[in-house]
Amino acid sequence: MKYTLWLALIFILAACQPQAPLETVDILDGENYISQSAESRIPAQILESAGITLNPIDRLLVNGQFFDVNTPLDCDVCTLQIRRAVTMTLITPDGEQTLISAALSIGDALNEYGIQLHTTDFLDPPAGTPAADQLKITYRPSRPLAILVDGQIIPIRSSAETVGGALLEGGIPLIGLDASQPSEFDQLPIDGQIRVIRIVEKIELEQTEIPFEVEYIPSNEIAVDEEEILEPGQTGLIVSRTRVRYEDGIEVSRISEEERTVRKPSTQVVGYGTQYVLKTAIVDGREIEYWRAIQVYATSYSPCNSGADRCYPNTASGIPVQQGVIAVIRSWYNAMQGQAVYVPGYGQATIEDIGAGFPDKDWIDLGYTDEAYPGLSRWVTLYFLPPVPANALWVLE
Repeated sequence: MKYTLWLALIFILAACQPQAPLETVDILDGENYISQSAESRIPAQILESAGITLNPIDRLLVNGQFFDVNTPLDCDVCTLQIRRAVTMTLITPDGEQTLISAALSIGDALNEYGIQLHTTDFLDPPAGTPAADQLKITYRPSRPLAILVDGQIIPIRSSAETVGGALLEGGIPLIGLDASQPSEFDQLPIDGQIRVIRIVEKIELEQTEIPFEVEYIPSNEIAVDEEEILEPGQTGLIVSRTRVRYEDGIEVSRISEEERTVRKPSTQVVGYGTQYVLKTAIVDGREIEYWRAIQVYATSYSPCNSGADRCYPNTASGIPVQQGVIAVIRSWYNAMQGQAVYVPGYGQATIEDIGAGFPDKDWIDLGYTDEAYPGLSRWVTLYFLPPVPANALWVLE
């Protein structure tokens, strides 16, 4: 135990003994190199012996490390480097400022002036750039921003000069038609609030058919009262183009841009029969020969039962209203007056009169005397009997 105490005391006494002065010290002052004999270990005394004066802002490095000029050197081989203060200009959004510093780098110089750099700050040249006299430094501190985008708020920091630059730095670029409030070209807003509007435009195409026309032509190869499509028609097509704009998924506008006919309609050609073929049928127990048969709605009338305000005994052709005459619409009468027909349950007759107020072309009135007027109505088959008249209607209208 006593041995240990004596050993510690020896070390303490040795440490307290003054160190021997250095023989020489290398001094770098800018581009000047001096090898100075040193009678002291105090840097301030060594520099004074070398005739070197430090300004208040100048700093000393010993073997590459900043060192206090009044602290004794603890190295055996020492290189003293004078770091002279330089004057730099700091350019910020608030104006310009002069920096006088002996710091090694721009970042250290800014730190001396109480400027704490953030990773998102803008600094040109970079923080690690050596501080140099007359150097111009551009500095924009980053700011906290709140970005409202896609239904959520994303906090970021940015030192960008414009809203668009901040969004790009934050990894939220405007794509396509996207917009922002404020505009991407505006400066960052004072309140730090930025909204991104997702804009999508879609083109809607609407098709509208153009009906085709129908042309009827006679054909002796088709039986009368029959039709056949000789050339099928085709509908035309109009395509209209509408631009629909959506902002954040909500439709905000519709603009009709174009309407174009992409296909013109083609006419359908229909052949109607002009070929008369005599046929036979058993009607009311007898065989009749006919060349046309159609379904009609038959009513009855007589001189004093015609729906008029008085009795009309005669037909349009001049013969009396009686059994064996029928009335039809005017166009039929004009073309087929005197045409022989047969009506089941009524018998043979001729077209001799014009029906008044028929709601449909397929309507006939069966003539009776007042004494025999039955007041009946029904659907019947109207048979047209030969001979075929020269002025027969090809198409009953």
